[in-house]
Amino acid sequence: MFTIRPAVPGDEGFILKLIIELAEYEKLAHEVVATEEILHEWLFEKEKARVLIAEEDGVGVGYALYFYNFSTFLGRAGIYLEDLYVRPAYRKRGYGKALLRRLAQIAQAEGCGRLEWSCLDWNQPSIDFYLSLNAKPMDGWTVYRLTGDTLKALAES
Repeated sequence: MFTIRPAVPGDEGFILKLIIELAEYEKLAHEVVATEEILHEWLFEKEKARVLIAEEDGVGVGYALYFYNFSTFLGRAGIYLEDLYVRPAYRKRGYGKALLRRLAQIAQAEGCGRLEWSCLDWNQPSIDFYLSLNAKPMDGWTVYRLTGDTLKALAES
């Protein structure tokens, strides 16, 4: 039986394992510095993000990590999906779509104006999946980022 549940304290190890698996798939494992302790603090103490865990017969098969953003144009919150990952052995069973459906249900129930995410340009399987759901790519937008020393330098300037 397939279920989706909110993450709870104690799930940090599983979440981290899937974060690392996703990072390896995206060829970005070298960027993962998260630990179980960091995840516990930010997910369950500071409550800055939420996680849905997908399970098949009680075995974790995937997750969706999301947080709320705000659209000034819509005048309401939205959900930003940071990670959507289903383990390779469990793909093509509808679990990714089920996780997105649950997020859409949460967005609707909470009155959010949008559900959005980013996808690596080379990840054609994911792009094809998102297009099959009628998700629209946002042409004309480029993501900018400050991290580490550049973030610190701006904060201290």
